[in-house]
Amino acid sequence: MEEKIKEFRDGIFALRTRRFGNVAEIMIETLYHFSKSHNQYHDRFDEISNKRVEVKFSTVMKSNDSVINNSNVIEQCKKANLGNRALSSNEMLDYNFDCNIQQVKRKEFDLIYYGLFFSDRIVIFKMDSSDILDCLGYSDKQHKGNLGEGQFHLNNTTIQWHLDNHFVQWLTYEELYKVFRKYEDK
Repeated sequence: MEEKIKEFRDGIFALRTRRFGNVAEIMIETLYHFSKSHNQYHDRFDEISNKRVEVKFSTVMKSNDSVINNSNVIEQCKKANLGNRALSSNEMLDYNFDCNIQQVKRKEFDLIYYGLFFSDRIVIFKMDSSDILDCLGYSDKQHKGNLGEGQFHLNNTTIQWHLDNHFVQWLTYEELYKVFRKYEDK
C-alpha cells in the first residue's frame, strides 16, 4: 500500500466515535450524492428519492485472545495496535471479530447505509428501515428504557448474510482517498 494511502487508512482507524462517524457520513454523502440531513435525527438526505439516510460504520479488529487483568495489562496494551489487530477483508471468515451497529432508530430514517472498514478495503451495505426487524441478529432493545432503539452485529458469523442480502459495493482506501481529494482540490 502506498505510504500516503497507508497513513490515511491508519488515521481513519485511529479516529474515535464522532470523528470516525463524520468520515463515514462524508464518504456516503459524496459517493451517493446525498445532501445534509434535514434534522438531527438522521445523517443525510437523498433529495432524489426524498428519503432520510442513516449512516453506521465500524472498523474491523480481530477479537482479543485474552481479557485484560493485573498480570497481562502491559502485554495487552502493547498488542492492541493496528498492525496486530486490523483484519483484512480476505480474512473475515477466518478470525473472530464483532462490530456492533448500534443506536439504530428505525423510525428516524428510511435507508441505512452501514458497513465495515477492513484493513485493505471498505464494504458498504444498504437496508430499508422496513427491513431492519428481519435483519439477522437485530435486537430492538439496546439499553433499558430506550424504546425503538436497537442494534445488530456484523461479525464472522453474520457477514455472509449481509453480503448476500444487502451488499452495495467494495471501496479501496485509494478510491476513498481520491473521493476526498476532490474536496481539497476545490
